[in-house]
Amino acid sequence: MTTKTKSAVGFSAEERAAMKEHAEDLKKAARRGSRASKADGENDVLAKIAAMQDSDRVMAEKIHALVKANAPALSPKLWYGMPAYAKDGKVVCFFQSAEKFKARYATLGFSDLATLDEGTMWPNAFALTALTAADETVIGELLRKAVG
Repeated sequence: MTTKTKSAVGFSAEERAAMKEHAEDLKKAARRGSRASKADGENDVLAKIAAMQDSDRVMAEKIHALVKANAPALSPKLWYGMPAYAKDGKVVCFFQSAEKFKARYATLGFSDLATLDEGTMWPNAFALTALTAADETVIGELLRKAVG
């Protein structure tokens, strides 16, 4: 008889929690329906950021400000319980806190809708342990490029 270890089967607790958060995000959006506004999404994102641990919160606040300054066409929304920024309802970029999946770094990720294409290979996610002024400049450039 073979026994399976808990870590070898299914999703992790963090992954299951993210899926539950995504389901709640979808329910909330459905309840709002056509009366949903960009402000609703921003309020949701700001509340999620405010609940983060200090180091993640500081980076998420900076990312949020950078998105607003460099890609104002993107609308804030929650995506799997993470701050995300969408164009026409589809996520272009997101911030994943280190705490969310018990990682050693946070992540700034871009979906395939982000027009970051450069040759035949380019990065679509970046590990973040802190943000320097130089990092913020690079992120601003990436955001402007991502929305075309």
